[in-house]
Amino acid sequence: MKGILGKKLGMTQVFTAEGNVVAVTVIEAGPNVVLQKKDAENDGYEAVQLGFSDKKEKNANKPEAGHAKKANTAPKRYVREFRGVDLAGYEVGQEIKADIFAEGEFVDVTGTSKGKGFAGVIKRWGQSTGPMSHGSRYHRGPGSMGSIQANRVPKGKRLPGHMGHDTVTIQRLEVVKVDAERNVLLVKGSIPGPKNSFVKIQATVKN
Repeated sequence: MKGILGKKLGMTQVFTAEGNVVAVTVIEAGPNVVLQKKDAENDGYEAVQLGFSDKKEKNANKPEAGHAKKANTAPKRYVREFRGVDLAGYEVGQEIKADIFAEGEFVDVTGTSKGKGFAGVIKRWGQSTGPMSHGSRYHRGPGSMGSIQANRVPKGKRLPGHMGHDTVTIQRLEVVKVDAERNVLLVKGSIPGPKNSFVKIQATVKN
């Protein structure tokens, strides 16, 4: 298992050697800094903690600043852990760059989907509208609640509410190109989140 943190820059397209057009997402992947190595003896599990994107000292609280100082780096905006890695291959303060991946490899990308705000059942769950004639008096409502027992709404009932802004993972995306000089990955297809949002890229768990 290996992984890196990055920022989604947007989408573009590239041409293959056969002349086919492939839509790709551009990810600024790194440089990351190893902030901490966790082992079973001290933490109960093994993982490596990476940080991405510096932030000003004045914007970091004392625990964040002290944690980053141990790795001899600036406080980071985006910090995540990767489990199942070979701890012997990492050292605190080490830089991880985009060339950790190679063209043709497959990755899983985790990000936060775009927030849609408060949405009704038509948009949120894809339910059908009622008759749109003037006399129906029912157009985009959520419909009957069914048999409400003990004055409660059944758990899982599809109702209006907050839509989007969820953690989403897209699996088995192909790395089309790696630009080691600019720390950029081109990944085939789309990934969750708006432009300039942070994402977590790791080797796919699928064969």
